[in-house]
Amino acid sequence: MSATRESKTLKELDIDEVVKVNPFAKLVNGQRIVEVPELTLESGITINNFPIAYKSWGSLNEKGDNCLVICHALTGSSDVADWWGPLLGNDQAFDPSRFFVICLNSMGSPYGSFSPLSINEDTGEPYGPEFPLCTVRDDVRAHRIVLDSLGVSSVACVIGGSMGGMLALEWATIYKKDYVRNLVALATSARHSAWCISWSEAQRQCIYSDPKYDDGYYSLNDPPIAGLSAARMSALLTYRSRNSFETKFARNTPSVEHQSKAPKSSLPAPSSVNQHSLQIHNDGHKHRKEQRRASRSSSTSSESVLSVSSETSACSVAGVIKDIKPAQTYFSAQSYLRYQGSKFINRFDANCYISITRKLDTHDLARDRFDYDENIVEVLRSIEQPSLIIGIKTDGLFTYSEQEFLAENIPHARLENVESPEGHDAFLLEFKLINRLIIEFLNKNAEEIMKSPPRLWKDSENNQTVTDSLFGEAEEVTNW
Repeated sequence: MSATRESKTLKELDIDEVVKVNPFAKLVNGQRIVEVPELTLESGITINNFPIAYKSWGSLNEKGDNCLVICHALTGSSDVADWWGPLLGNDQAFDPSRFFVICLNSMGSPYGSFSPLSINEDTGEPYGPEFPLCTVRDDVRAHRIVLDSLGVSSVACVIGGSMGGMLALEWATIYKKDYVRNLVALATSARHSAWCISWSEAQRQCIYSDPKYDDGYYSLNDPPIAGLSAARMSALLTYRSRNSFETKFARNTPSVEHQSKAPKSSLPAPSSVNQHSLQIHNDGHKHRKEQRRASRSSSTSSESVLSVSSETSACSVAGVIKDIKPAQTYFSAQSYLRYQGSKFINRFDANCYISITRKLDTHDLARDRFDYDENIVEVLRSIEQPSLIIGIKTDGLFTYSEQEFLAENIPHARLENVESPEGHDAFLLEFKLINRLIIEFLNKNAEEIMKSPPRLWKDSENNQTVTDSLFGEAEEVTNW
């Protein structure tokens, strides 16, 4: 194979050695991790010998121009088969018999690339909260180095949704149509909105409020899981629409099956009315202190009661436990959120979550593009590639109007709507429609590759769709 750009092989890292430092990297089957010698970040900080993880399907053609770059969302990984599996396979949108399909893991993510879990050479310890700010633009430039090392001469199309759509837009903006020939962006934005920034901040504050967070210097053996779980629950509310939750959950009581998935309570049966009330009040709280009430007993002495103003009376409650029948306080929606929170803490790191949400906040295609006077409209007008913009009218996070703005200002863009009640997550759920739209777009704009004879590729017979996503944003609500 020959390429128009000279390739420089990067050192490949031993996955087993990486896992010793970053246990989350082992969750991604079949990925490779390479060491990038040097990159100066937008901030001016230079990072050396840092890892980038990626996974690929198919192979490069002789020209090195059949590369299809897939960009993952916030908590996704390089394993496209896990979160966009139905789009990957022979004669699908991501066709490895015709394209070299690759997904590169973003920096800040815990799944193998440079992140807070990486070892700081100066200290011999993980970077943790001292991890440098990495932007979407930094990701694209780091990933370009990896593509060059693989012999990629140009990218047939770059495709991504949500945060992945931000990367896709940056790819097209930085490298222009001579290198990136086509663009597909789903449920994303030209710049991160105040609404999205606010949700990111609320999620980070969940983590900060966990006493185990310790300014980010926590041990991986005892991380701030309560805060991270709460952050995930908060995020999930932005991924779906109100009507989606109402349809799936309403005011239903969790089924026996779903109750078994939610975290179990370790509290004993209440022996008094006050204990019964306490358990209802703190149901779902992860830092329960069983002896708290006993420690409070001294403060409720007769002396403290006598000190109450003469206009205030002390109150009491009475009743027998077996006769208490409170209104329903535990619902299927709560069960779903608790389950997802408890599942998430086993596959993500708190410092990584903070880092990658800050990456989202930095996203602004116009930032520091002084050739365009930092004018977002002018920057979008500079994108010459044929572009497919896909929006979701029920998306409350990356609104449909933001997709209209992209399509109106990118000269050769076409806007499509995904009809779905599921909100933002529809870009990871409405597989058939999205698959069809991308195939139609590639048939028109990457015709030579799409009409090329299919080729056998490694593991083509073993390629299977993942039905229980570990890394995708869209997890199981449709079957809850």
